[in-house]
Amino acid sequence: MSVRLYVGNLPKEPIDRQELQSVFADAGGDQMATKVIKDRKTGKCRGFAFVTVPTDEIADALIEKYNGQSFMESPLRIEKAMPRTKGKKDEDGEDPQESPTPVAVPVTAAAAEIQPKAAGRRNNKKKGRTKGDGTKPETSDSFQPDPRWAGELAKLKEMLQAQASNS
Repeated sequence: MSVRLYVGNLPKEPIDRQELQSVFADAGGDQMATKVIKDRKTGKCRGFAFVTVPTDEIADALIEKYNGQSFMESPLRIEKAMPRTKGKKDEDGEDPQESPTPVAVPVTAAAAEIQPKAAGRRNNKKKGRTKGDGTKPETSDSFQPDPRWAGELAKLKEMLQAQASNS
């Protein structure tokens, strides 16, 4: 059974996976797989990587030998990775073994004028959405009354028009 190792405290600059794998070459580098976790936008390392080795014995030997060893002027932190679980997050709210998912951030009107929308990006407003009480949200372009009260509203409008025409 293969074992995943978390390799942390990597510098936040571009790191090639072969560079990192060469550090572990004398411990059976041909039997292991290395994955450097990178930022999608910049391509720089996010500060950690994963190394997969075939056995627990090799994993323990790697941890013993390389934990604390300097790599690009940073001491490595190596430990066995926690198993992947869907929905579980670490203390920072991120799943340490998954790439980050995009987060929707509200944009102010001033910021929207400064930054044009990216091509293909959708507006967050969805048609047909309802509020928590089942009614549709109010929009400035059209107001649709609650259908449960439409009859009563029509009667009120007629009464108001009759009062206005009598005055």
